Amino acid sequence: MKLTKNFNLQEFESKDGAKMTREVMEQVFLLSDNLQVIRDKIGTRLNISNGYRSPAHNKAVGGVKDSQHVLGKAADLSSYDHTPKELYDIIEDLISFGDISQGGLGLYKSFVHYDTRGHKARWDKTK
Repeated sequence: MKLTKNFNLQEFESKDGAKMTREVMEQVFLLSDNLQVIRDKIGTRLNISNGYRSPAHNKAVGGVKDSQHVLGKAADLSSYDHTPKELYDIIEDLISFGDISQGGLGLYKSFVHYDTRGHKARWDKTK
């Protein structure tokens, strides 16, 4: 199922095959709209390594109990044309200009976490 011009539902599905609830799917729709803005800004493919995680899958991968992934509000992103730090900075700018939703933004060595939790949260796991 196509969600936006460049994203489909399959990219967000839990890796354990668990189905999304209606509430989670609604959050994934909102998240994908924000990710499309990021994709349009960078002008190249945005890879989603993790989107929705079922509670069981989240526990299996060591995710935090209140993970935004379980709610369908988070994605872990990378780009072939941008380093994680460059992608992080682009997303931060889009948030500050009000182009995408305020939320969580985390920098990791090989990806960036972005979520639509509704309030500012920032972290750097590269150090």
